[in-house]
Amino acid sequence: PDVLAFHEAFSDIIALFQHFSFSAVLKHQIARTRGDLTSQNLLAQLAQEFGTAIGSYGSLRDAIGEKDEETGEWKRTEPDPLEYQNETQPHKRGSILVAAIFDAFISIYHNRVEDLFRIYTKGTGVLAEGEIHPDMVNRLAGEAAKASQHVLNMCIRALDYCPPVDITFGDYLRAIITSDFDLVKEDNRSYRLAFIEAFRKRGIYPSDIRSLSIESLVHNQLSLSDYDGQTQELLEVIGDFLRNYHKAVMYPDPKTDNRSLRRRMYDLARAYIRGDSNLVMDAGLHARLMYKFQGDPKFEEITGLAFSYDFLDLGIRAGEGGGPAIQIDNLRIVSRTGPKDNHINHVVFDLIQTAELDVTLETDIKYKPGKSYLFRGGCTLIFDLYENKLKYAISKPILDIERSGKKKQKNTLNVDRLRRQYKYLTEDRMESMSSFNLYFGDDGDDAFVEPFAFLHNQDNQL
Repeated sequence: PDVLAFHEAFSDIIALFQHFSFSAVLKHQIARTRGDLTSQNLLAQLAQEFGTAIGSYGSLRDAIGEKDEETGEWKRTEPDPLEYQNETQPHKRGSILVAAIFDAFISIYHNRVEDLFRIYTKGTGVLAEGEIHPDMVNRLAGEAAKASQHVLNMCIRALDYCPPVDITFGDYLRAIITSDFDLVKEDNRSYRLAFIEAFRKRGIYPSDIRSLSIESLVHNQLSLSDYDGQTQELLEVIGDFLRNYHKAVMYPDPKTDNRSLRRRMYDLARAYIRGDSNLVMDAGLHARLMYKFQGDPKFEEITGLAFSYDFLDLGIRAGEGGGPAIQIDNLRIVSRTGPKDNHINHVVFDLIQTAELDVTLETDIKYKPGKSYLFRGGCTLIFDLYENKLKYAISKPILDIERSGKKKQKNTLNVDRLRRQYKYLTEDRMESMSSFNLYFGDDGDDAFVEPFAFLHNQDNQL
């Protein structure tokens, strides 16, 4: 259910924080609210107007607050940690994430301006009656705009650190913290703590960590100890290929290549994935991965996807290439500069695997020839061009890699994920139509050919 909600929430987050680019309006609202962004301020007011304009549902408005029917005053929504456990409607569930991000922003803004208020109020923290000085308005507006841009950047950067399938809000929190940790080593203003606390108050936790500390939330970086010698050699060959891709994108021949950077990145990504261009003299990335890592248990362990030859024992059917289908989605270059000239230079790509299972799931997961079910998993791979190594592998695994000490045990299907997918596709029904089909459509019904249109169709209330 978080997948649908995340699409809704992320769109609202972008729209919400871009409103801070309107400098004149921001200063007016700061002056009117005397710097208190928890009252009906620029952000809340524009959010309500935006939500009203796009339809009768109010995820964007309701995420932040609502007007009290008795007093007529607007008030912020109090966090309810149980709402995330119970709410499944996409817009309302998405509003929980929007509210968490907004709470983090408010905390960051207060942290940035508390010294200004101490100085302005001579240490009392209590504003005198009347309008605040225009210089104070300008400083507060500047801090609000800067904080909102930082929060927006953190939310966007995090996409590179998300798994390619079945994202949860907890996954997104880990992505926000990891991407910020990579770029900003010293969190002097406690941005990361603000996000963690905002998510905690709304009951949003990653499922695979023991505590909500920064150290626990940051994804573990892969090291040489995670590979054996053969896997490391293969990864170095892939690294050479990715550096060639980076060079082709960033340093074109000006005499023969007059494409824009965006067009060049698009064309070369397709060519380097599929190897179907004169620019790629040898096999593309997909063919290289499938050839070099087919049968490699170490790469299987890193990605959680089926690469070794015992997949048939798990009830996974062989595809056209001899194994479960794997596609590479979105080969992209990530180059960013943070504080103190901290620079990252990554190539990011996603592996998505669709395994056709000969299993039955109605009562238990058992091998049963002829009973087909599609099980999807994926892994985001982040390759560090500076260190020439695979830095992160962020996986939603198909396999459950079991280990006993250093001795590798027999792999099994990831039963927990398989059950959740099966339950969502078959039991999360609304008027006999599963939530999956509400979003992705049903070949047997023309009404669901365009799923996003259906999701937002006001004549078909969900």
